[in-house]
Amino acid sequence: MTTLIDNTQEPGKREQAAPGVQRSRAPNPTPSTPASLYKKREQIYPKLAHGTFRNLKWLALVVLLGIYYIVPWLRWDRGVGQPDQAVLIDFENARFYFFFIEIWPQEAYYITGLLILAALGLFLVTSLFGRVWCGYACPQTIWTDLFIYVERFFEGDRNARIKLNKSKWTLSKIYKKTAKHIVWLFIAAFTGGVWILYFHDAPTIARDFFTGHAPTTSYVFAALLTFTTYSLAGFMREQVCTYMCPWPRIQAAMIDEEALNVTYRYDRGEPRGPHKKGATWDGRGDCIDCRQCVAVCPVGIDIRDGLQLECIGCALCIDACNEIMDKVDRPRNLIAYDTDENVVRRSKGEKARYRLIRPRTIIYAVLFAGVGFIMLGALIGRTTLDLNVQRDRQPNFVVMSDGSIQNGYTVKVLNKATQTRALTLTAEGLPSPVIKVAGQTDLTLNVPSDEAVDFRVTIVEDNLDQIGGRAEILFRLTDPASDTEATRSAVFVAGGTK
Repeated sequence: MTTLIDNTQEPGKREQAAPGVQRSRAPNPTPSTPASLYKKREQIYPKLAHGTFRNLKWLALVVLLGIYYIVPWLRWDRGVGQPDQAVLIDFENARFYFFFIEIWPQEAYYITGLLILAALGLFLVTSLFGRVWCGYACPQTIWTDLFIYVERFFEGDRNARIKLNKSKWTLSKIYKKTAKHIVWLFIAAFTGGVWILYFHDAPTIARDFFTGHAPTTSYVFAALLTFTTYSLAGFMREQVCTYMCPWPRIQAAMIDEEALNVTYRYDRGEPRGPHKKGATWDGRGDCIDCRQCVAVCPVGIDIRDGLQLECIGCALCIDACNEIMDKVDRPRNLIAYDTDENVVRRSKGEKARYRLIRPRTIIYAVLFAGVGFIMLGALIGRTTLDLNVQRDRQPNFVVMSDGSIQNGYTVKVLNKATQTRALTLTAEGLPSPVIKVAGQTDLTLNVPSDEAVDFRVTIVEDNLDQIGGRAEILFRLTDPASDTEATRSAVFVAGGTK
């Protein structure tokens, strides 16, 4: 297993690799290794990178933010009397709507299944390609990228921002700082405002929010999301990834020496040294120690020190290094997606190899597929009619004046269809039961659409010799219009205690 280097620890307390475990870093770090890695890190000013991975990050930002901001406004026709919002978490009516899927509280296991799928998918992707989730899809990364874009728009790129922060306060500096924070607050407020749209009908809550008629919880959660977005993306940034998020420390269990990670190929880059025009490359590596990989890094690390828990796998250092390699006329991908094992193999003169199919990736893939098929089968086989039965315990049973025994039950019927149903209730397993619903012998239960209704049911049995002290019975609920039925077992107690 690859050992991660923890640069957040104090000098002399950094993690030591276990005997026999290879450390993912250059075997002989040169004196040019930045001393800032071993002391308290100052504010980071990431430089704008240009290249394939920066473009992928822009694409991910636009697509994912588009999904977040647009989805609450999408409509989905579910019939008369049903909400037409495609994605809606309706706490008031205890429903979760996702396009054609409607999840009831009794079906919370679907949410559990989705969480398990998300975890297994993250494990699988990490074991294959490292922290691509952190680098491209994590909300913290997305909004931080957006906030840095705004900061760069008003204050300029890396050097300009450093110079501005060190300069005295002038009208120009006040304008730039104020404008930046106003836009940050607008983005944060818009983010918090959109969040509440997922829990109410979007057009209605948007109107009520600005007219002061929205629920108090809407204002509370909008303010909370505004504050967290503004503070985490505007000020804390890489500190969230390093200190608050547990994933950097968990990922070490997900990857091994054959996992693809953003890797500095020290077999090709060392020994590094400054580039001089006209000088030959004999006796030294391709790394010219320009530190552009550090300048573009959003978490301020030096990828040449190996795999570190702060690294979010954004690959911007690859773009920066490729740009420099082009300028000095050296091959690209001195920093690239590679494996620790390949770096070692090339340093020994062996051919590189890539094994995406490995025991751990197979296990994750099989588990992911298995849970996915189970959930798919459950969705395909789910019914629009459900039945729950709870027998009365106080009293356990009632002896009638004629010697017969009466048991009471609470029957809950869930009608998940979009129309009212007239359902027939029967009970099987007793010789000659007399069934009453709410004291009436009419066993037709009228249940409105998309509702759960409780019915008071009693069963009286006088043929006690055939059942002894207790008997298993089966409640059967049938919809004659669609031949749909639901069953639930229960117990009829005729004597003693259960």
